Amino acid sequence: MSLTVAGLPTDEQRLGYLRLKKTSMSFLRWMVPLLVLAGLASSMVSRPLLARPGEAPRDNRRIAILVSHLMDRRHLSDLRVDDETSRRCLAMFFKTLDPRKLFFLQADIDEFSPESSRIDDYLKRGDVHLADRIFDRFLQRVDERIAAAQKYLDQEHDFTADEEMVYDPDDMTYAHSIAEADERWRKRVKYDLLTHLADGKEYAEAVEKLHKRYRSIDKRWHQTDNDELLEMFLSALTLSFDPHSSYMSPSTLENFTIQMRLELNGIGASLESKYGETIVRRIVPGGAADKDGRLKVGDKITGVAQGSSGEMIDIIDMKINDVVQLIRGKPGTIVRLEVDPEDKSGIKVLDITRARIELKDSEARSQIVERSQQQENVTTDTVATSVDTSQSPTGTIVEHEDKQGGAKYRIGVIDLPSFYMDMEGRRAGRSDYKSTSRDVRRLLEQFNRENVDLVIMDLRFNGGGSLPEAVDTTGLFISKGPVVQVKGPDGRVTPYQDDDPGTVWKGPLVVLINKFSASASEIFAGAIQDYGRGVIIGDHATHGKGTVQQLFELGPAMFPDAPNLGALKLTIQQFYRPSGDSTQNRGVVADVELPSRTTYWEEIGESSLDYALKFDQVQPLPHENYHEANTKLVQELNHRSERRRAESEFFTKEDRKIKRFSKRQKESKVTLNREKFLAERAEENTEKEQADIFNHLQDEDRPVFAETPYNEEVLAIAVDYLRLLRSSQVALTRR
Repeated sequence: MSLTVAGLPTDEQRLGYLRLKKTSMSFLRWMVPLLVLAGLASSMVSRPLLARPGEAPRDNRRIAILVSHLMDRRHLSDLRVDDETSRRCLAMFFKTLDPRKLFFLQADIDEFSPESSRIDDYLKRGDVHLADRIFDRFLQRVDERIAAAQKYLDQEHDFTADEEMVYDPDDMTYAHSIAEADERWRKRVKYDLLTHLADGKEYAEAVEKLHKRYRSIDKRWHQTDNDELLEMFLSALTLSFDPHSSYMSPSTLENFTIQMRLELNGIGASLESKYGETIVRRIVPGGAADKDGRLKVGDKITGVAQGSSGEMIDIIDMKINDVVQLIRGKPGTIVRLEVDPEDKSGIKVLDITRARIELKDSEARSQIVERSQQQENVTTDTVATSVDTSQSPTGTIVEHEDKQGGAKYRIGVIDLPSFYMDMEGRRAGRSDYKSTSRDVRRLLEQFNRENVDLVIMDLRFNGGGSLPEAVDTTGLFISKGPVVQVKGPDGRVTPYQDDDPGTVWKGPLVVLINKFSASASEIFAGAIQDYGRGVIIGDHATHGKGTVQQLFELGPAMFPDAPNLGALKLTIQQFYRPSGDSTQNRGVVADVELPSRTTYWEEIGESSLDYALKFDQVQPLPHENYHEANTKLVQELNHRSERRRAESEFFTKEDRKIKRFSKRQKESKVTLNREKFLAERAEENTEKEQADIFNHLQDEDRPVFAETPYNEEVLAIAVDYLRLLRSSQVALTRR
């Protein structure tokens, strides 16, 4: 078992909509599919490609009983698996399947409503047949609605009519009739066409792509297997307790383990599924496919075979999870890929020998970025390149000139997307197991050798991870003392200490956060703030997830040498800062807030999630104050930043965009008049901006610290911080 504090909210990926709505799914549930897209690794046998869930396996009964038992006995709250959580569970299951209320009819909801007080009884005796019954009805509705959508795609639409579509499902009821459901989809089709036209596609191309999209939606739902259905149903129960408890199916558990250890076995190619086609999105440098050299980005994989003589399996329209499972395998074994090259050179079969793949190299990528008074832009001189930047921390050294005094400052930036740890490697006693604190230590030691003046820890979009790693990483910046406190169901409070009296980085520290910084990120940022060890810069506050989850692998809980039966990620504790404050629902508030639209995303943040636990406090613990972020210093940093931003064209525009963005979020309807729609999109394309952010998360080649006006202001604040510290002789005491 392991402690994890990972988690941010996700949304309705299965339908392909990127606009975030108020759902209670964990961000981990969004991130794990990103790992699933990586056709990279382990030797798990592929699951059967069921078009429909069949007879429930015998293990489902055992799993359901154990999950309900653990929720009753171990969850942090006073809730139990009873009539109240049963009612929540049924509503959550409907929401999981149909978050936008596009498929179910109100008659379906009414028909199954009497079951809302019986689910607890069903689960305690291991009966999950209700999930099958509801899902059968859902598939029927999906078939009906997709057929209607395809019909509407081939009809003429009046784009001059002043009609609107209700966009926010919170302002909708389920359709009361087939006619009402069809009308809802007529408008949905019209909206989808307009979004493609706004992106510059020709009308015929938009129609063709939407036909493929709708067919793909229908096929993907029909490919749902027993493991996935059980995961959705049991997670509907766990999410009725809090937003971060969930049941992980065997494949989800495997991907969670891969994410935490940052290594797997396979060919080293990231894949994506688009309209039923499996496309190579990226070749991992140094991986098996990269060394082979024949597989290229943009190639379509149409078949997979095992070994030198195994049967070629057609993977067109196959779920990406199942494609990945076919490609993964033990190092040294052969997988054969039937490939349709992007260069149209003709179908070919590639035999690639699988190998061990590290998702993140242990060496840092360092850059020297110089800036002079005569230069408006930053020029980059790359001095070493050896790191993949999507998961492990990467370092950049920025040489920044103080235009007031002419001095140059060397600023080290560490990009830290998660707090990861190879749990299996640590349990096995491997000396080289992967961990955040080890990698950050190495980067800080490099910064010390390079005479860096200040370190920026960039925790933007860091969704959390391992609690022990958050504690150990914090300990690299403080001498010793409490980092976080945790309280369990019995009310007992336990501190997690940094017991190492040494400090790897003794100089000034800036922590960069946004509203997507959660859990372990908040433990780190909160401790740094409580110790007065550095300045927090970014969005108004972090995400506000203040709970700890424990992973219970269900197979070993049932009998020795059990197969992988998945795991329960269960909320067992709430965590608190050394000051005694919880981060739950409130987050860590920035010392210097920079305007950003992410601050104003109403759907992002713990307080927006269903059944989020409440904020509370415990007694503070004695801890050192480094006096490196006192009130006067922070006030002066804000004053100087505000003056610069007032003269900044970028931040002036950003302020206007924030106002439009905030107004748009309050609107529950969208126009379907083409002229008005395109005009609104030209002014504010919220959906595209949200999609761009998540595309950024998936961009494993993104720079460590991009050259943007926002980041330039961060550097300017960092230089101000250095100058103020040195002039006031407040800190920089080399302990």
